[in-house]
Amino acid sequence: MDHDQSAPPLPPHVLVFPLPVQGHLNSMLKLAELLCLGNLHVTMLVSDFSHSRLLRHTSVHSHFARYPGFCFRTISDGLPEDHPRAGERVVEIMSSIKSVTGPQFQEMMIATDCFASETKRPITCIIADGVLSFAGDFAIQRGIPLIYFRTVSACSFWAYFCMPELIEAQEIPLKGNGMDLLVKSVPGMEGFLRRRDLPGFYRVDEISDPRLQVVKTETRQTPRAQAVIKNTFDDLEGPILSQVRTHCPNLFSIGPLHAHLKAKLAAETNSSSTSSGSFWEEDRSCVTWLDSQPSKSVIYVSFGSITVVTRNQLLEFWYGLVNSGQRFLWVMRPDSITEKNGENQIPVDLVEGTKERGYMVGWAPQEEVLAHPAVGGFLTHSGWNSTLESIVSGVPMICWPYFADQMINSRFVSEVWKIGLDMKDTCDRVIVQKMVRDLMDVRKDEFQERVSHMANLAKRAVNEGGSSYCNLDALIKYINSMIE
Repeated sequence: MDHDQSAPPLPPHVLVFPLPVQGHLNSMLKLAELLCLGNLHVTMLVSDFSHSRLLRHTSVHSHFARYPGFCFRTISDGLPEDHPRAGERVVEIMSSIKSVTGPQFQEMMIATDCFASETKRPITCIIADGVLSFAGDFAIQRGIPLIYFRTVSACSFWAYFCMPELIEAQEIPLKGNGMDLLVKSVPGMEGFLRRRDLPGFYRVDEISDPRLQVVKTETRQTPRAQAVIKNTFDDLEGPILSQVRTHCPNLFSIGPLHAHLKAKLAAETNSSSTSSGSFWEEDRSCVTWLDSQPSKSVIYVSFGSITVVTRNQLLEFWYGLVNSGQRFLWVMRPDSITEKNGENQIPVDLVEGTKERGYMVGWAPQEEVLAHPAVGGFLTHSGWNSTLESIVSGVPMICWPYFADQMINSRFVSEVWKIGLDMKDTCDRVIVQKMVRDLMDVRKDEFQERVSHMANLAKRAVNEGGSSYCNLDALIKYINSMIE
């Protein structure tokens, strides 16, 4: 069919393709909506599993219905429905995606003529999660412009990128020895990065370990993309972004994405309500509980969507929190404890202490909780989304990283930005108690002052004229230039 010559040309059509893990999907949904607000057509390719969780627990479909150029497509992640997709086993997603999703993706793209329709042009460019190299292979074979979105912090991306140099200097694999030695092979971090702060995937015994190899191949192929998107902002990670730009010069830092989207929605639609990308049902009763607590008196505890703890670790955290005398709101995901037995035998003093000062839920509306005036601290696994949400809300952190990029994020929180404390590799009630008191009471003012300053810088970055605001404009112009 010939297009009506007088009709305006169709906008670019972008495929957004995240790794099917909660944290990756979350930030890429926000990116997709920012692109919709920039008047681009967006197709979001998500796994069947992610899609069914989103349908069950969020309003994502009705929320995106306001963008006629947006649609979801689904594809298998290759794992059985009952696979836990958490804890140690989350890494199994990578191999199943490579073997199952990769070939399916290629078939789907070819069979649909890359999604062309009456109202949409064929895919103009692919914005793929930076760990999905098969999507990059396809884009390059087909001559479709490729943009990688790396959902992790710039500092952890850079530590991944420098892996060949780390191997050459024999600073990895870690093998658990000399964990407090300084690492010299990551430019820009020589003065403060210890071996224990390197990404968790480096904690293997052999270079040939498949987990290490997959990170190496996925990261080093990033520069072949025409551009790279980072969910960070220049005032937070400027020095490291400069290092990354030496390999990926066309880099757009447009974060914190959740704050950027809120600011855009508020400016353009007078409503800053965003859709949650949650895989679990949010228990809103915790917000009511917070409403009755004094200002900055509550420490919020959540270890994200992947961390699992042992019963013993659970008890150490619990005793530390109760013994600290502080009020706490604790998110305990239904699948987050490794041993199922004995959950009922919680010591009486913990039950009593929780009744007095604590509140527990299975999952919480985290952005809203962190922004609540009653919350004064965050005990976190240091996932990148959680770290950014804490910074934007001006809430200092105690970091207990679980794996991957979280190890390095927590070091930056404590040593570089100085907006929290790092508790990695220990789980002891006395340390928990001391750190909670330090953060919420003893050193409250110094942490609060620094994190409030950082929150202001984050807000400035995403508002009109700010660095992330301008970089998003430049990204949308860049995508528009692909059809001219």
